[in-house]
Amino acid sequence: MTQSTPVVIVGCGYVGQRLARQLRAKGRAVTGLVRGDATSAALRALGVVPVQVDLDAAAELPALPTAGAELYYFAPPPAEGDTDPRLRRVLAVLKDGLPQRIVYISTSGVYGDCAGAWVDETHPLHPTTPRAHRRADAEAALRDWSAATSVPAVILRVPGIYGPGKLPLERLRKGLPLLIEADSPYTNRIHVDDLISVCRAAMQRGQPGAAYNVSDPGMRAFMEESKRLDTRRMRDELGVVLRYPTLELGLKACLAESGVD
Repeated sequence: MTQSTPVVIVGCGYVGQRLARQLRAKGRAVTGLVRGDATSAALRALGVVPVQVDLDAAAELPALPTAGAELYYFAPPPAEGDTDPRLRRVLAVLKDGLPQRIVYISTSGVYGDCAGAWVDETHPLHPTTPRAHRRADAEAALRDWSAATSVPAVILRVPGIYGPGKLPLERLRKGLPLLIEADSPYTNRIHVDDLISVCRAAMQRGQPGAAYNVSDPGMRAFMEESKRLDTRRMRDELGVVLRYPTLELGLKACLAESGVD
């Protein structure tokens, strides 16, 4: 893959737009698949070509410019059910334009409640929530499609994502605690810009078919689904050095970008 390789981002929302901004700054051609008018306008302002489509609609999806592209799949599954028909619909139209590689953002929730144990990527999946079941289904569907098409796919199992624009600034202004357990039910987190670095490294160096736990090493004791993610594979194989290895460093950068003293 080279600088001239086109990029397609399916689900070009918060994470996708920050990735697109980085890629456009390097002169990359980026297409973003989105649903709403406002998001389409935001992409145009970044120099990204928007493709506006409802992944839940009955109509056939339009042809996507994915032939030979780097494809990042960030679209979430539907809010109901145990499967991800959105991903399957997109994979079905890729047969006419196979990408070079797919990087898919899943969730660390697919492991279920691990009673505070360290969890690496060989740990059996045991989703316990509907959302996690949908993600586990999507992972399986992507692996099957990858095996059938020989297109490499890399899965990133990601916990809570935080970053500029995702902080409770009004709480800060009132002098209240920045994070409370109800808002932060994850034992693991990753700053959005570090996640983007991992996504780009996975596109370039991720092992085909591999899954990678993605988290900073700074654990918090909010235990809705208690686990501690082992991220050695991410560090060793992808070679990513996190800019924000602790929540404190990440929050400081977020507040600076948001203009909060």
